[in-house]
Amino acid sequence: MVPDRRGPDVTTEPDVAIENVDRHYLRMPHSERGMVVGLFGGSFNPPHQGHALVAEIALKRLSLDQLWWMVTPGNPLKSRNQLAPLAERLAESERVAANPRIKVTAFEQTLGTSYTANTLARVKARNPHVHFIWIMGADSLQTFHKWQKWQEIARTFPIAVIDRPGATLSFLSSKMARTFDFARVDEDDARVLWKKRAPAWTFIHGPRSGLSSTAIRNGSSHSDAE
Repeated sequence: MVPDRRGPDVTTEPDVAIENVDRHYLRMPHSERGMVVGLFGGSFNPPHQGHALVAEIALKRLSLDQLWWMVTPGNPLKSRNQLAPLAERLAESERVAANPRIKVTAFEQTLGTSYTANTLARVKARNPHVHFIWIMGADSLQTFHKWQKWQEIARTFPIAVIDRPGATLSFLSSKMARTFDFARVDEDDARVLWKKRAPAWTFIHGPRSGLSSTAIRNGSSHSDAE
């Protein structure tokens, strides 16, 4: 999975400082009827070119009109002691995600939702005429079944799993892949994944970056574990 992908739920405690966050980041990005939009969430602590590579692959292979780069306020599976301020992670994300079709956002901070499944339900309810695809890294599949309401997530929007170093083959043994094997879409049909009714998912091969947020925080730049 992409480093620092969200875990079972999203932390939205009131102590998350947002006073320095521009208000437009706290609103759900605008989309037009009929658009195909990718949802790419994570703590991005810090964001880096590996994240940008996944976003670019998703934009191209899934024929997305937009990609929402969703910077989560916090993640209960990550140490909050090492979590950079939300405003800082948003600013760095803007720098890394240079494509104008990428919309950096932190709208989850204002939703008051605790779990990814609830966030996606709110997104779907507010945008009934937009086609969404949930984007995740291959290494995320190993723990995806530990997320709160993970099967509900899989049944909300189609899912695109982007290849990550060290996870190309291991994803086949994941509980998610086994449970929803019947719903797997051939990679050659990734461009029309948005037309599929969830549950539907595909695995996308492509260039892989060994960059790791954890390694960067620890003073290195690469990690085979993420």
